[in-house]
Amino acid sequence: MIGNSLGEFLRARRSRLSPGEVGLPSYGKRRVKGLRREEVAVLAGMNSDYYARLEQGRERSPSAQVLEAISVALRLDDPAREHLYRLAGATPSTRPAPRETISAPLRHLLDGYGTVPAFVLNPAKDFMALNALAGALFAPFRAVDNLARMTFLDPAARRFFPEWDRFAESIVAGLRHAEGLDPAYPRLREVVGTLIEQSESFAALWSAQTVYGKSQDPTRIVHPDVGPMALVSQSFDVRGAEGQLLVVYQPEPGTADAQALTLLGTLAATEMVSGERTRRGGGGW
Repeated sequence: MIGNSLGEFLRARRSRLSPGEVGLPSYGKRRVKGLRREEVAVLAGMNSDYYARLEQGRERSPSAQVLEAISVALRLDDPAREHLYRLAGATPSTRPAPRETISAPLRHLLDGYGTVPAFVLNPAKDFMALNALAGALFAPFRAVDNLARMTFLDPAARRFFPEWDRFAESIVAGLRHAEGLDPAYPRLREVVGTLIEQSESFAALWSAQTVYGKSQDPTRIVHPDVGPMALVSQSFDVRGAEGQLLVVYQPEPGTADAQALTLLGTLAATEMVSGERTRRGGGGW
């Protein structure tokens, strides 16, 4: 995965562009999908042999000027451009290893979000902690352990996320972003390797090299207990805990989505109380 990440990214991105999209003529039958290496080099104003060495992994230290020219040539948006710089090592990284445990104050903060689902993910999309309502929200899955694995390997995902394709793309893009920040992170490599082996859908999306920022569009969910909901996801980097991301799902106030989420919380609380009574040997009121 990290042998020639820069070259893989460049090849994938040029394969998406046609000559017409970048103002180049196209003659005869093309043996490659998208742009040729030579065409990218022309657009970027550089020697074609140098660009070929970049893709082949024989040149690993391009200057910021070269990277900027390639970004323009390949029509990269800001997240993809940032990812390119990271892959090339042009953005010095002093990031410590991701922290794999959450602090007690963060645990208290999660539990304080009583009316909305809240959870903490590491860069590999492992659930590090979640509050009670998040547990109720993801209850249809066989295990609430890793959001990427749940999305691609649990059959419940395609029913739970009616816009599964869009959600799946966002998961892969997030993993790509994490790879750019820390390509040697062992847990990320493990998760990606497993998903490439076990999910053709994941493998196809991963090879597409998509990187983009998080959308503010609502995540649409269909829960078997309360029906459809549209929840807006807000994510926050946890200060002092490298790599941890606090995610909060919120409905639009006063909507049917908010009512459905409130109902889910009520059902979960009732079930929790009933379970406690059963364990204690209690009966009715």
